[in-house]
Amino acid sequence: MEPDVKFAPRNELLTVPELVRVASVCVGLGVDKVRLTGGEPTLHPSLTHIIRGVAALGVPDVALTTNGSRMDAAVLDEWKQAGLSRITISIDSLDEGRFAAVTRSTTRAADVAEAVRAAKRAGFSPVKINAVAMRGVNETDLPELAALARDLDIEARFIEFMPLDSGRAWDPGKLMPADEIIARIGARFPLVPLGRDEPSSTSLTFTFADGSPGRIGIIAPVTRPFCGACSRLRITADGKVRPCLFSLREWDLRPLLRGGAGDREIGDYLIDATWTKQAGHGITAPGFEQPQRPMSSIGG
Repeated sequence: MEPDVKFAPRNELLTVPELVRVASVCVGLGVDKVRLTGGEPTLHPSLTHIIRGVAALGVPDVALTTNGSRMDAAVLDEWKQAGLSRITISIDSLDEGRFAAVTRSTTRAADVAEAVRAAKRAGFSPVKINAVAMRGVNETDLPELAALARDLDIEARFIEFMPLDSGRAWDPGKLMPADEIIARIGARFPLVPLGRDEPSSTSLTFTFADGSPGRIGIIAPVTRPFCGACSRLRITADGKVRPCLFSLREWDLRPLLRGGAGDREIGDYLIDATWTKQAGHGITAPGFEQPQRPMSSIGG
């Protein structure tokens, strides 16, 4: 079987100075939050240098999304010293069998849960976990992940299943809508809605009705789309600008970065790309077309 994850040639990827320069231009345009994601960003051999370079720009919020498989106390301290503000760790199940089936990796769910605890001990705040909720796959795990959020005083975020799979075999029958996710967690831990932290936040947040620590977040792009308030812009590792996760067109920054363009020209290019952001993703619309890139090469 052909692997569904392929590594790009190194010369097609942005260098650390190029990545930091793009971040610098974005900061000059008013960006104050930068998230390093993937794929798996901890595989990058110069991740700490990237964190340090972005943080040195004065970005108040430098975040990392990771699968937690390459984290220990030493590397967490290194990232914190470099300027990393907060960490989100993906964990779709605490059950070892289901975790292995979803991730197709040799990492254990217990090791990822320990990575979450290590991030808390290292002083990152907030620490969040992400889980994609899928009917017939991990719906029974959602209350257990909510319990982890209560135990560790973190935020557990549950994400509706989206058509961004590498096999292009998205099954709407596996979609657990936000209402169902909330009901399943709420049956064990009654929840109090808080709404969105900011108008552009992707997550609907909840606290526990009994006053326990921790929070629940629901990211529902399919049944409760938030496209109208979305302020995110994604830049891939190979320098492509994507105004939306579901963009069918990409804007290539690499020729500008390697062709002598000034920061003003790069900034104008980013602005032009942003103006092409579509009104909505259209997942449920007739004729919806899934983008060629899967989530693993776009970044969450």
